[in-house]
Amino acid sequence: MLVHRIAGAGLLLAAAFAVAPAGQAAEPYELVISNNAFQPAELHVPAGKKVTLTVRNEDPTPEEFESYELNREKVVPGGATATIYVGPLDAGRYPFFGDFHQDTAKGTLIAD
Repeated sequence: MLVHRIAGAGLLLAAAFAVAPAGQAAEPYELVISNNAFQPAELHVPAGKKVTLTVRNEDPTPEEFESYELNREKVVPGGATATIYVGPLDAGRYPFFGDFHQDTAKGTLIAD
C-alpha cells in the first residue's frame, strides 16, 4: 500500500511540473531566411521571458541558425521551418549567424 501511495504522489508531482510551463508560454517571434540573409537582422524580444523563434527558410538551400551566446545550433532545410526556444534572457545583445553563408546571414537578438 505504501508503495502505491508513493507512486501516486510521484505521478501527481510529475503532473504538476508538466502543467507549470504551460502557464509560462514562450512568446512567439519570427525570423525569415531569404537570399541567404536573416530578416529582420535585428529582432527585439523581452528580457526575462522565454521566447519561441520560428525560423522560416524561404531559400531552396539549407541554412543553419547558430549562436554561441544563445548556445543554439539548428539546421533549417530549404523551404522548411524550425522552432528554437530561448530564454529567459538577461537584457543584452545576442548575435547569431548562418553557418553556411556567414558573410550575409548575420543577425542580433536584442533582449530589452
